[in-house]
Amino acid sequence: MKLSAFFDREEFACKCGCGLATVDSQLLQVLEGIRSHYRRPVVITSGHRCKKHNSEVGGGKNSYHLQGRAADIKVVGVESAEVYEYVCDTHRDKYGFILYDTFVHVDSRDVPYRNAS
Repeated sequence: MKLSAFFDREEFACKCGCGLATVDSQLLQVLEGIRSHYRRPVVITSGHRCKKHNSEVGGGKNSYHLQGRAADIKVVGVESAEVYEYVCDTHRDKYGFILYDTFVHVDSRDVPYRNAS
């Protein structure tokens, strides 16, 4: 099911196959902005997670993934550090962004959170 110009609901589905695939509208807007800016595919490596899958992958007890408010992403052909800098500069006053070696965590929390681990 198409959610937006660039994303399908299936891309956000829990990787365990349980069928959870909720996507927060603010999260989707941020991801649409990233896709439009880079004009390259944005790959969702982890979206909505059920409690069991979240635990299996070492996610936090209160992870935004559990609410469909987070996605771990890669932009094809763009270094994660560059994507992280872009989202932090573009959304200074809210949302959560965490830089990992191979992906960027993006969430739709109301207060800003930044971590370049």
